[in-house]
Amino acid sequence: MITKAQLKSWGSSLGVVVPKEVVKAEHLKEGDEITIEIHRKSSIREIFGSMPNLKIDAQKMKDEIRKEWS
Repeated sequence: MITKAQLKSWGSSLGVVVPKEVVKAEHLKEGDEITIEIHRKSSIREIFGSMPNLKIDAQKMKDEIRKEWS
């Protein structure tokens, strides 16, 4: 199953929050060992590709992206 997750501070480390839907679908419980494959999104162009014909305000798009990253 592929899903998105956010890193959260956990003491001096970072933890991954597994979405509730994934926990239910995979019957996960505390202590289960899982494998995580990491693919970091590094740039807006990489995330969205080149969009020369996009008709949206650039500032509005940046604001929406920042909401997702916080």
